[in-house]
Amino acid sequence: MLHSGVPATPGPRVIVSIILPVHNAEQWLDECLQSVLQQDFEGTMELSIFNDASKDKSMTIIEKWKVKLEGSGILVVIGGHDSPSPRGVGYSKNQAIAQSSGSYLCFLDSDDVMMPQRVRLQHEAAVQHPTSIIGCQVRRDPPNSTERYTRWINQLASNQLLTQVFTSHGPTVIMPTWFCSRAWFSHVGPFDEGGQGVPEDLLFFYENLRKGGGIFRVDHSLLLYRYHLHAATHSVLETTIWTHRVHFLEEQALPRWASFTIWNAGKQGRRLYRSLTAASQHKVVAFCDVDENKIRKGFYCYEDTQERPKPRIPILHFRAAQPPFVICVKLKPPASPQQTGQQSLSHT
Repeated sequence: MLHSGVPATPGPRVIVSIILPVHNAEQWLDECLQSVLQQDFEGTMELSIFNDASKDKSMTIIEKWKVKLEGSGILVVIGGHDSPSPRGVGYSKNQAIAQSSGSYLCFLDSDDVMMPQRVRLQHEAAVQHPTSIIGCQVRRDPPNSTERYTRWINQLASNQLLTQVFTSHGPTVIMPTWFCSRAWFSHVGPFDEGGQGVPEDLLFFYENLRKGGGIFRVDHSLLLYRYHLHAATHSVLETTIWTHRVHFLEEQALPRWASFTIWNAGKQGRRLYRSLTAASQHKVVAFCDVDENKIRKGFYCYEDTQERPKPRIPILHFRAAQPPFVICVKLKPPASPQQTGQQSLSHT
């Protein structure tokens, strides 16, 4: 493990540590680190970098910026390893946090760019909401990439930050915008260190909710959020996300109900039913739909079940169905900020 930038004598107490995991980020680092330098926050800041086995010129760029940043009063702590393979984003973030000392943590991805007021405005919000994950609005780069998803991120109402947690998009405030107190992170965390393919942000987000944590978004665009094919998010399979979402639904919503209806007798509704535990399947009293062809079939039979006789679940017109519902449909209409061509999983 490589470390540098630790002061020989204790300086003023660090208020905010910017947490920056790095893996082969030479293309983006100059802009990213420039945005750290340009923060208008007047308290004491620290940049904690963990280099996760980069094989490019990332470390050379970091060492160059270390001089500039420390010259402007921002302490830089650098850790890392040079193993043949990276350990992953969760491990790198945990290491960057462990070597940092700030009372608050500001998460930053190496391919993103902060607006100058980001740390100041999110710190103000975190002081007011000490047991919450603080997010912010974003500007996407390129501007026309993931337009619907970006609208969803930016336009959710404050109550929807909690009610939309079962949708397919993941956390209702996205990981590169997170800011929270160290004390709250320590209570909820650390991040899962399973490595590539593990949605460590979604798992932490769910754990925050389990422990009674809040979600708050600063309604200013404080981050340039880059979309590119090398982003770590692309390594997480949709089936992995689906499994975690269904588990969270079963844990958080379904225990409150003796029975429920699945709204959608089509592919996604049937997929949800098959994904449930046997105990949850027994609570499904019906599917409901608007498609007359599906309704005419009368029932859905789960062929792969071990149960005998095989359960036959009625398919009803939605007007004949009884709440509560788990709604399992694509989010439309096109003008809606939520429509991304992905399915929703929500409960009412």
